[in-house]
Amino acid sequence: QVQLVESGGGLVQPGGSLRLSCTASGIIFSIYAMGWYRQAPGKQRELVASLSNSGSTTYLESVKGRFTISRDNAKNTVYLQMNSLKPEDTAVYYCHAGLMQHSSWGQGTQVTVSS
Repeated sequence: QVQLVESGGGLVQPGGSLRLSCTASGIIFSIYAMGWYRQAPGKQRELVASLSNSGSTTYLESVKGRFTISRDNAKNTVYLQMNSLKPEDTAVYYCHAGLMQHSSWGQGTQVTVSS
């Protein structure tokens, strides 16, 4: 049974930083592409960052230079380091694991950027 558990969300002031973590179980983590998505109220879920099993990354244009995705295969964990946070980054952030037709989601963690 695949399980993705996110942590690290919370309330932060504009300009602040947070690091999200997602630990996977039930999969051979190292062969999966991992991603972070977010969904703000009234908006569609969007891909924030992805990291392939070979190390290739993609980023949403609005987070480039501020967010960094990384993974530790020994810990079955993917991270999203978020710096210079803005109010428009406020959303529920979801971890995703994908391999061909297989797709799994975490339960989401709330990130709120507000003064």
